[in-house]
Amino acid sequence: MSMLLRGNEKLFPFKEYAISIALAVGLVTGMPFVDWSPNAYAANPAMPDLSVLISGPPIKDPGALLRYALPIDNKAIREVQKPLEDITDSLKVAGVKALDSVERNVRQASRSLEQGKSVIISGLAESKKDHGVELLDKLETGMDELQQIVEGRNRDAVATKQKELLNYVGSVEEDMVEGFPYEVPEEYQSMPVLKGRATVDMKVKVKDNPNIDECVFRIILDGYNAPVTAGNFLDLVERHFYDGMEIQRADGFVVQTGDPEGPAEGFIDPSTEKTRTIPLEIMVNGEKSPFYGTTLEELGLYKAQTRLPFNAFGTMAMARDEFESNSASSQVFWLLKESELTPSNANILDGRYTVFGYITENEDSLADLKVGDVIESIQVVSGLNNLVNPSYKIAG
Repeated sequence: MSMLLRGNEKLFPFKEYAISIALAVGLVTGMPFVDWSPNAYAANPAMPDLSVLISGPPIKDPGALLRYALPIDNKAIREVQKPLEDITDSLKVAGVKALDSVERNVRQASRSLEQGKSVIISGLAESKKDHGVELLDKLETGMDELQQIVEGRNRDAVATKQKELLNYVGSVEEDMVEGFPYEVPEEYQSMPVLKGRATVDMKVKVKDNPNIDECVFRIILDGYNAPVTAGNFLDLVERHFYDGMEIQRADGFVVQTGDPEGPAEGFIDPSTEKTRTIPLEIMVNGEKSPFYGTTLEELGLYKAQTRLPFNAFGTMAMARDEFESNSASSQVFWLLKESELTPSNANILDGRYTVFGYITENEDSLADLKVGDVIESIQVVSGLNNLVNPSYKIAG
């Protein structure tokens, strides 16, 4: 059952949306699925066991999702990361009482760094070791500074310092990745492929809103887990394909764009004069490379967890035709909020659409976008050197 479809005439109608909501409510609450038409869904698809899907509080922070999605296996750095991530929950306690929990988090992270530093350093890629060691020194200094903030009972300064420290942790973890961890299937190797990560800024001109004139969204594209999809998008960004394009859908569920003017529903490659399409690309926890061309449901992997889940506000994914997994081209969407359809860790979008990045800054402003608002530009901030086979350099 497909929700986010390409082409304006293919945006799912209300009845399909209602069926989806009914199915999702049945998944979450145990209510029976309602058959909305005489011939609808003679055999309901098997769905995941929620007791398996929900194994603790879901991670909803895009930065944390990206850190945990890196292809590394270094327990020592994760033991530093975890208590620093937990500061977010500690700060949910009212008043300065939260600082007692934060202090425990900081002490645990500092102890883990002290005890595991040699293991962390040994896990750094040889070509990135000097940079990683430098970051670890900054991380140590920063944790001392955070301890002083806590001791000074300056609650308001905690979150900013936490974010700084977690950025150091994430960068150290990226320095543990040597090269690209797997081979993209041969049939896709000639396409634009992002072997690593890239960061872009999307500037949107907002109309008819007295409070906001324009928004700039920082987006991190993850080629480790969706190299073909992220590479295709980054290639289109460098072609300025999205510059000047309007937001084409904003319904409280998703924000969507990427359908060019004219009869085409995707990017027409001028070198072939044909629509460039890319495969469905899903990375699952425990796997070394993505699955291509088929949904996890079709594979029978009902209990599998995707490496890039639809957990975060601003999750970025590819739209496609309802019954053709390999039909994505240029249309993209961002998930707005949790609903009966998309509860974090147990939604029916994971494994059906390719997630390839997250908005990491200003994501809350997505909710202010409307149909007709204009993408002024999408510009690459970093990571363009990770794009191989860039077609935008080809004349024509």
